[in-house]
Amino acid sequence: MLADAAIAVLARAGSRGLTHRAVDAAAGLPEGTSSYYFRTRSALLQACVERMAARTLAEMPTGTGAPATVDDLVGACVATVGRWLAHDHERLLARWELALESTRRPELETALRAAGARVRERVAATLDGLGIADPARRADDLVACLDGLAFDQLAGAGRPPRDAAGLRASITDVVHGFTAPRA
Repeated sequence: MLADAAIAVLARAGSRGLTHRAVDAAAGLPEGTSSYYFRTRSALLQACVERMAARTLAEMPTGTGAPATVDDLVGACVATVGRWLAHDHERLLARWELALESTRRPELETALRAAGARVRERVAATLDGLGIADPARRADDLVACLDGLAFDQLAGAGRPPRDAAGLRASITDVVHGFTAPRA
C-alpha cells in the first residue's frame, strides 16, 4: 500500500515531490508511517522499484498461459502497451521518474537493473519457447521497443499518437522482425 502510494506520488509530483510526508498523505495514513517502514528516501525509491517489478511480473503470462505463437506474442504485447496507456500510465510515469533519478543514484540504478533483468528473463523465456533465436538479446530489444512506444504515445515530442491499428502494426513489425532470417 505504501509503495503504491509512493508510485502515485512519483507519477503526480515527480521525483522531487516524493517525500515521506507526501506518501503518507497519498496513502491516507498518519505522518511518519512511511518513514517507519522506509527509513530513507532511497529505501522508499527502492520499494517503488520492487513493487512495480512485482506487478509487472504478476501480469506476465507463464506456463500454459504464455503466448503459443508469434501472433499470440504480438497480441500480448499490444494488450500490455494498451493497458499501460489506458489504465496504468501512472506506473509508466513513475518508472520514467525512477529511471531519470537512477542516473544520479547508483543504488537506485542497481535496483532498477535487477528488477529489469527479472522482467527481461521472463520475456526471454517466452521468446525461447517460441523458438526465436538469441532470446536474451531480443528480449532486451522488445522491452526497449515497448517502453519506447509507450513513451512516444504518452509523452512524445509532438508527434500525433498512434491509433490502436498503428500501435499493433508497429509491434507486429518488431516482433515479426525477430523471426525473419538474418541477411
